[in-house]
Amino acid sequence: MIRFENITKIYPPNTVALKDVSFEVKEKEFICLVGKSGAGKTTLLKILLAREEPTKGKVFFEGQNVHEIKPNELPELRKRIGSVFQDYKLLSSKTTYENVAYIMEVLGRSDEEISRDVPKVLEIVGLTERANHFPAQLSAGEHQRAAIARALIHRPDVILADEPTGNLDPYNTSDIIRLLLKINELGTTIILSTHNKEIINSLGKRVISLEEGRVIRDEPKGRFIL
Repeated sequence: MIRFENITKIYPPNTVALKDVSFEVKEKEFICLVGKSGAGKTTLLKILLAREEPTKGKVFFEGQNVHEIKPNELPELRKRIGSVFQDYKLLSSKTTYENVAYIMEVLGRSDEEISRDVPKVLEIVGLTERANHFPAQLSAGEHQRAAIARALIHRPDVILADEPTGNLDPYNTSDIIRLLLKINELGTTIILSTHNKEIINSLGKRVISLEEGRVIRDEPKGRFIL
């Protein structure tokens, strides 16, 4: 489904973020991408989304080199790859429902589709009762669940979760990880970037470890070892 092929990324003047990174992601996999801050995790995800260009190497999504996609076709790629980040990026003037619906509006979806799909996604993430609450009225965990709902609303094939629990307490962290597992069980590929040792060791999923921009370990049921 996804293939990173000898990816190197060097920022001027001579900062090496990634060096010769290669691995594949199969459909419906749940992958943990681990490493210390600055190991290259976020850069790798940005390259997959074609928000960064590799200095060398190629990234393929379902056989297509993502950096050969025409600019006007990139939104279609990004509809198929949802993103969740540590900072929630919710619109403060909109309710939970409106934050999720807004994504569909931008994509040109009809009012009928919005009224049908938004409640379904809010139910999946456990926010039905918070649909009419504004971000200021939500807990940190609810913020992140709303962000995941926005990533889900266009039915992506893949979700990139980049340190999604970085600002959360242990209870909410467990809640978000359970939600990502549920989404994965429904058929969505998950790439989780984190440096949370407890999460990695409890999941028993494939772990790809990065250190100073290199893949140093790729284990089918890995643990956090750095």
